[in-house]
Amino acid sequence: MAIYNVTGYNMGAFTLLGIPGLEQYHIWISIPFCLIYLVAIVGNSILLYLIAKEHSLHAPMFFFLSMLAITDLILSTTCVPKALSIFWFGPQEISFPGCLTQLFFLHYSFVLDSAILLAMAFDRYVAICSPLRYTTILTPRTIVTIAVGISFRSFSVFVPCVFLVNRLPFCRTHNIPHTYCEHIGVARLACADISINIWYGFCVPIMTVIIDVILIGVSYILILCAVFRLPSQDARQKALGTCGSHVCVILMFYIPAFFSILAHRFGHNVPQTFHIVFANLYVIIPPALNPLVYGVKTKQIREKVILLLFPKRSY
Repeated sequence: MAIYNVTGYNMGAFTLLGIPGLEQYHIWISIPFCLIYLVAIVGNSILLYLIAKEHSLHAPMFFFLSMLAITDLILSTTCVPKALSIFWFGPQEISFPGCLTQLFFLHYSFVLDSAILLAMAFDRYVAICSPLRYTTILTPRTIVTIAVGISFRSFSVFVPCVFLVNRLPFCRTHNIPHTYCEHIGVARLACADISINIWYGFCVPIMTVIIDVILIGVSYILILCAVFRLPSQDARQKALGTCGSHVCVILMFYIPAFFSILAHRFGHNVPQTFHIVFANLYVIIPPALNPLVYGVKTKQIREKVILLLFPKRSY
């Protein structure tokens, strides 16, 4: 097996080319991307402001929701500004350390988003299945432990990928046909065997997320069993209503995520342009929609948003 002297091979800058085949439409594509990004920034910022300011929102559910908002801001801000600069000014250079930083925060925020959704499902399970023990189970110390644990797990899952990319020699093209650096896309530019990158980068994160999905599914099966045992129709509707926004966010996150991952890994007949467009939509649409969904479907947040926007009106 050939031995590569990595020093000097991977220190040059990469060039992000944007969306191949749609270069002439970049300026038009940038308009909805910019607007949706602004919605994501404003929506998540308002959400964080309300949760920090309003004492009535200082509950475990809203603490996890604030974590989700922060993670969504990291996810979108990691990728969208660079994509917009490509759409507006043409292909952009990114240093090798900058590329590693971008791909780390991209994948870290994805795995962390999944873990936060699992924590939120656990919160809803305790609130509905053991309401009398809710405050004794989800104490501030427990919440902090969960937050630190899922953050560390997400870091541990993906940080090896950074070292797997860093070891690779890039002696061929440094042009990346994408708007941002992602693990496998960068690894495929290397002039060395990337089997470890492919299998670790695919299997470990996807298995982590699948475990989250299974546990979320179990939580909601138990929640539904508990809901249908409630004596009154109003109690059942109220219990299901508290989970509605969370279910919407789960579907918006996992359905496109699994489609993108599986299409990228196995969809060899899917056009590259479709892969890249879909990947860009994935990092911007959920962060923009999540605060809107919670703002519309969560009564406490909806009331605070109305008071914030229309302070002279009383409800």
